[in-house]
Parts: sequence; C-alpha cells; structure tokens
Amino acid sequence: MSHRRTLDTIVRGVSLSVFCLRVLGCRRQAAGGHYDGAVSSDRTNRNVDNGIMSFIPGSLGFDEFGTPFIIIKDQHKQRRLTGIDALKSHIMAARSIAKTLYTSLGPKGLDKMMVSSDGEVTVTNDGATILNMMDVDHEIAKLMVQLSQSQDNEIGDGTTGVVVIAGALLEQAEHLLDQGIHPIRIADGFELAAQSACKHLDSIADSFPVDINNLEPLIKTAMTTLGSKIVNKCHRQMAEIAVNAVISVADFDKRDVNFELIKVQGKEGGRLEDTMLVKGVVVDKDFSHPQMPKELKNVHLAILTCPFEPPKPKTKHKLDVASVEDYRALRKYEQDTFNDMVKKVKDAGATLAICQWGFDDEANHLLLKHELPAVRWVGGPEIELIAIATGGRIIPRFEEVSKEKLGYAGKVSELSFGTTKDKMLVIEECKNSRAVTIFIRGGNKMIIEEAKRSIHDALCVVRNLVQDNRIVYGGGAAEISCGIAVSTEADKISSIEQYAYRAFADALESVPLALAENSGLSPIDTLTQVRARQIKENNPALGIDCMLVGTNDMKEQNVIETLHSKKQQIILAAQLVKMILKIDDVRVPGENFE
Repeated sequence: MSHRRTLDTIVRGVSLSVFCLRVLGCRRQAAGGHYDGAVSSDRTNRNVDNGIMSFIPGSLGFDEFGTPFIIIKDQHKQRRLTGIDALKSHIMAARSIAKTLYTSLGPKGLDKMMVSSDGEVTVTNDGATILNMMDVDHEIAKLMVQLSQSQDNEIGDGTTGVVVIAGALLEQAEHLLDQGIHPIRIADGFELAAQSACKHLDSIADSFPVDINNLEPLIKTAMTTLGSKIVNKCHRQMAEIAVNAVISVADFDKRDVNFELIKVQGKEGGRLEDTMLVKGVVVDKDFSHPQMPKELKNVHLAILTCPFEPPKPKTKHKLDVASVEDYRALRKYEQDTFNDMVKKVKDAGATLAICQWGFDDEANHLLLKHELPAVRWVGGPEIELIAIATGGRIIPRFEEVSKEKLGYAGKVSELSFGTTKDKMLVIEECKNSRAVTIFIRGGNKMIIEEAKRSIHDALCVVRNLVQDNRIVYGGGAAEISCGIAVSTEADKISSIEQYAYRAFADALESVPLALAENSGLSPIDTLTQVRARQIKENNPALGIDCMLVGTNDMKEQNVIETLHSKKQQIILAAQLVKMILKIDDVRVPGENFE
C-alpha cells in the first residue's frame, strides 16, 4: 500500500528560528519511531525523507508529537527586516546622505571638510568627492554614493543636485507609503513622472550657439558651473581657460572632445590668478644636467623608452673580472656602448632626448659632452602626451632611431618657481597644437586639488555643449517649470499614480528650496513667488536669485545648464528610487546589521 504525501512549510516561533516541515497523512510514534503501515511503505517513506532532505540545508529533528522539523544553521546569528520596516530603513539611510549634501547646493553652498584616516584634509563642495570620501556602511547609502559617481562619470556636473533630488523623492515616497499606497505603484508613478518631466525639458530647452569666433556664451556657461567652487574669485579667468582648452582639442565634425589631450597639472606656490593654459605639454621634470641649456628653439625630440645603459643578458649571469686589463676592457666597452647610443640619436638629427628610464652620472656626462640635452624619468602617460603633441613616435630600441620618428617643438624651456628651486619643463609650439595643458597654481595642495576638480566640471560642461548644444536655465528654474508641468499632468490621470505624480512634482521643488535656503532667503516665500510668476508669465527661465542681483530671470543672469545634464539628473534619481522601493526584505549577519 502506497502513501501519498504533501509538504506544508510552517515557520515556528521558537528560539532557534527553525523552519518546520509538517508531513500530512503520516503519524510517527513517539516511543518506537516507526511509521504505520507495511515494511515496504516504511522503506518508501525513508526514501522520500532522504530526497526531501537533500534539497534543504540543515538537520532533521522531531518534536514530542513526532512532527518533523528542520533546524537551519546559524539562524540565531542573522537579523532580518521585511516589508514596510525594510523600506523605511532604506529611505532613512538614503535621506541621511542627501541631507549631508543639501547645504552644499548652489553658488552659496557650504564646503565640507573631509579628514582621511591618515590625516589628509580635503575641503570641497563637490558632491561626488564628498560621498567618495565618506565612510559609508549601509547598503542603500552606498547606492547613493554610486548614483553621484554615475552622474560624475556621465556628465561631470550636477553630482550634488542628483542626490538632493533622489533624497526628496524618497521622502515623498515615505509619505505615500504611510497613506497605504503600494511601493510598486509609487515606483511606476515616479518613472512615468520622470518621463513627463524630460519631455517638458525638451519643450522649454533653448538652442545654444557654439561658435569658435564667439566664445562669450560658452564662457558664461562655464562661469555658472564655477560659481559654487572655491575658484570663484578668479571666476572668469578659469572659465576662459576651460573653454579655450576644450575648443583647442574639440573635433567639431564629430562633435566630440578627447579629454586625453587635456592635461591638468598643478604646482604649489603662487596664486590662483597665476593659473594659465599652455598650448603644449608641461612636465614636472628638468634637464638631467644643470649645465645643459635652459631654453631650446626648433627642437627635434627623440622619445625613448630604452635606457642609456649597456645591454644586459636576459638570463641570470655572473661576470668575473680577474685582472686590471679585464676591468679596463669592460670600462671601454661601456664607454663605447654609451658613445654609440648617443651617436645614433645625434645622427638622426635629434636635439633633445626624452627618456622614460634613468641613466647614471657617466651617461649624463657623455650626453653633456656630446651637446645632447636630455630629460630622464618621464612617466608613461606624459611620454604618450608628448608623442601626440610633437607628432613623434615612441622609440623602444636605439637601433630604430630615425629622422622620421622624431617629434618637433618650436620651444622647450625650463621654468623655476620661487626660492624652492622647483623646476618644470614646458614644451610649446608643437606640431599638433591640439594637445594642451592647464597649469594650476595655488597656495597649498588642498586648493590646487579643489581647483582641479572645479576645472574638470567646467571642462565637462563645455564638452557637453559641444556634443549637444541645447540648454535650460539654472537657479531652480527648470525644476520649478517641470514641477508645474508634472502637477498639471497629474490632474489628467484617473489611476492611483496621480499621487506619485504630485509627489514627484513636490520633490523637484527641493532644489529651488535648497538654493533659497543656502542663499539666506526665506525658502517657502521665495519659491511660492517664483512659482506664481512662472505660471502667470509663462516664463520657464524664472528661478531663485541666489546672488541677489535683483532679477529672477536666469536668462538675464546667464545662469545656464545643459539639457543633457538636467535630464540625466532626473532619470538617474528616478531609477535609483524605483530600485530602492522594490526591496522589501533584507537579511544580514547580526553583528553588521544597523
């Protein structure tokens, strides 16, 4: 007689948090431990039990009534959050990250001081830099860090704004969850609202002229980006440097900018106002010998990745010098080898040797003797940039040195700085004028690093305009206009997603609220006035007057943002919030659970 069994999994509230399997249709005797039925049936039952246990981790036990249950390993060491508790925990973690960056938004935003474990101090208000340097443990908080990094990698600007928008969306989502709306309906509503906002941005965007002969509009856009940075005291100068650098390397036929051709180099000492754009390459090296000339004209460069030294066997070797004659022969061989190397470079017509590797004092003396200036220990990336700028080829062996592989530069000079005797090499008037270097000066390393980050943001904004010349107006104007459009769209929706639409519109207004608050204005009063004027005048360029100029028209103030950047902020923030709202169960080890 065969028995048919069905499995019913029940979670029992015992101290070990065990999962119990109740087997219906069978009874086990507490004393004897045998199933009712024939021997063949008992053997069948055991086979079924073994098959079940092979799929379930843990060990099988029986209670006093003969009911089997499974003990899962280390369940008491794990903690778990499910349902609404998990969602609220995620929202709280993400909002705490957004709150950190809230006060850094806008031209009057405050800086943050980050101190690393080894005591290195960084002062910045760049959202991506702040979050990268924060010690974040919570899994959802790490997603916010990655969100900011994604914006930085794709656009280069708007890293603070995207986190503020995501935090505001999660705050609105929490209110909707408290009203009993399902998280999936909220997430879907946010996604549809984001698409609606992006369509509205396309409709209010203006075309922006990118003309090589008139760079003023580009400079004003770069000044908007630099307005909140530490370099804003030499605001226009930095903007002009960024624009000229991008225009120098831009390919307007392909509408692309190769950032590898723009090198940003910093040197401590001097003022930010001493920052300059070099149409060439700046190398943090000097000539190998102090008696070599400090300035060269009409230079033919040999770019070498092979060292000035005698060749060595590739295998392990041992050389025995048994007499004075052997030593003299060895020394003569080395001198002949050095002379042969220098002769090959000189015969090719080179007047300057750029070496990736070093060479000893004897080789240095021979180079001076043969009147061949040289620079040693030049890094790989710099070697490649010099080759691109001068139109030369990188030479791996002395046997391959030829006139065709030499690069050309109109001028190579050595710069000295202050009383520190620090020196740098400037290679100018190159054959390929598209390679440029932004040379930043500053009072200390911290200012130089922040200036580099600021210049990078400005470069990215100008590049985005070269790729897509559509713009919207900043100062929260685009967010207010999108909020009005999304709210209007919500009135046309009959489903429950209309609540998510209105919440999305409210979240977008967190950006102008933050701008007003950080500028010392009354946030609610300022926002309501600008919002009412936008509706009345139908002018999407009205925003928050952060600089207290006296007008809310961002077009007059030349506060401009790229359309691509603004759309990317809204899309990335909505995608992250949707992902967070779809997580309703978290299981982590107890000691790491927060």
